[in-house]
Amino acid sequence: MARRLTEEQIEEIIKCFENGTNIDLLSKKFNCTKLTVIRNLKKNLGELKYIDLLNKNKSLVGKSKTNKIQSSDLLKTNIDNAELIKDSNDPKVLNENITASNFDPYDSFLEIVPLDYEIDNSSRKELTSVPISEVDFPKVVYLLVDKKIELDIKLLKDFPKWDFLPNNDLKRKTIEIFFDLNLAKRSCNKEQKVLKVPNTDVFRIAAPILIEKGISRIVCPENLIAL
Repeated sequence: MARRLTEEQIEEIIKCFENGTNIDLLSKKFNCTKLTVIRNLKKNLGELKYIDLLNKNKSLVGKSKTNKIQSSDLLKTNIDNAELIKDSNDPKVLNENITASNFDPYDSFLEIVPLDYEIDNSSRKELTSVPISEVDFPKVVYLLVDKKIELDIKLLKDFPKWDFLPNNDLKRKTIEIFFDLNLAKRSCNKEQKVLKVPNTDVFRIAAPILIEKGISRIVCPENLIAL
């Protein structure tokens, strides 16, 4: 590429640039680098006028591209519409569309054999609780009582761990036992005492009495025990 432009070339570059020719085209036309074109434009036009013309040229390029795209889209739409009208009047095309329709009748049917199984209508087993007969208690447990050594009876709904159970289960009366003394003490309030139970067989023995009082569950750290 030429490294130096003549005065005539520079004047022509300025005129072309003022008329909207972009820098890329000027660089190719005069066989020089873009930097050479920009340097001479700034030198002769001044920084502000150069920037103003540059912005105008860019806006003209943008409008030109938009008009080309719109013209292309319009032409394509007209062609598509013409083809659609042509096809809609063609009996062959109409026949093909009808044949390819999704509303073709089925020429065969599949018969489903009815189920022939006995349904168990018996009450479902409660899977959340463990029968007391299957529980292996630790040697020593702890429970809370009031000052009169009466059991601290709660409803199952008072224990957030089991709040997913049905409402009927949440209304069951329960007693809570602890495997750890410190945990029992932390759960004990001023109106209660911690009672040590050295023989856990007492729960199996006393199960009928607890059931008579309406207590049907024992809550412990590991699971829910059914009496």
